[in-house]
Amino acid sequence: MSGGAAASRTWAAADPAAYEAAMARSVWCDRSDRVRIRFSGPQAALTLNGLLTNDIASLKPGAGLYAAALTAKGKIIADVRVLASDDGFMVNADAAAGPPLLAMLRKYVNPRLASFRDITADTCEVRIAGPGSAQAVGEVALDGLPPFAHLDVNVRGHAAQVVRAPDLGVMAFDLLALAPARAAMVPALEASGAVPLDAGTAEVLRVEAGWPRYSLDMDDAVLAQEAGLDRLGGISFDKGCYTGQETVARIRFRGHVNRTLRGLRAAAPVTPGAELHSSDGAPVGTVRSSAVSPRFGPIALAYVRREVEDGVSVSAAMNGRQVIATITALPFR
Repeated sequence: MSGGAAASRTWAAADPAAYEAAMARSVWCDRSDRVRIRFSGPQAALTLNGLLTNDIASLKPGAGLYAAALTAKGKIIADVRVLASDDGFMVNADAAAGPPLLAMLRKYVNPRLASFRDITADTCEVRIAGPGSAQAVGEVALDGLPPFAHLDVNVRGHAAQVVRAPDLGVMAFDLLALAPARAAMVPALEASGAVPLDAGTAEVLRVEAGWPRYSLDMDDAVLAQEAGLDRLGGISFDKGCYTGQETVARIRFRGHVNRTLRGLRAAAPVTPGAELHSSDGAPVGTVRSSAVSPRFGPIALAYVRREVEDGVSVSAAMNGRQVIATITALPFR
């Protein structure tokens, strides 16, 4: 999926009205296509701890974290958000990551110790983002909620969990509830002044925030540290064993990765899949997600060789022409 899937896409562009609302007020979008899996059982925490890169066993009810499921060689099967509650855990992943994640769980989870159930079809997920998003939900106290922490709320008579989401670079929350609640939540958010967030604008915000997306920026050909999951707090280096830990630890303590996901500021939009070359013509990287930002202009996420420093100019080869770009740290500022 790594090369061909990215190369078939073009860059994301923002709707000016939606982008301005995300920066100044609030926007909403439906994310119900994401995969939601409920874990329970006497050893649910220990089971997840043995499968994911972060320290699930340390989570208290109401807390959450970012993590990944890896192959034995340390490559990414899925990136996930784990939410802890009194009766177990919810594991939440991009729709594209759902099939490989569920296949791994079916293979490795011992039903005598823990059980899991795909609750995607029974639930919904609606995102509210922007400076006015906490007020739109009706919970001003959400302003101080840490990333992936969550609270129980009531939206027009429907029970929901509201989760702090850090992946857009602006204040954002995800409302998780039973599927029938969507019909009440969306009008409530729109009544508060939130406007629809289209997919293109959401992608621009994500790229600005430097947050990789499964199947576009990472997959089972990418190492966890190549995708920057350590930068995003998705890896614990102190917990016990988990699948892929040997590779992750070896990279951390005895070696390095040869490439990392970096930012690219370009003179013109660049095509996902475009090869990057140094001034002497040597290949140094590949473009993945690409966007045109109202704030930063043409930008992209790209895998770049580690020896190429931030601030260095490179060229992106696209359809026989060259676009000059500058390597930059993430997120874009």
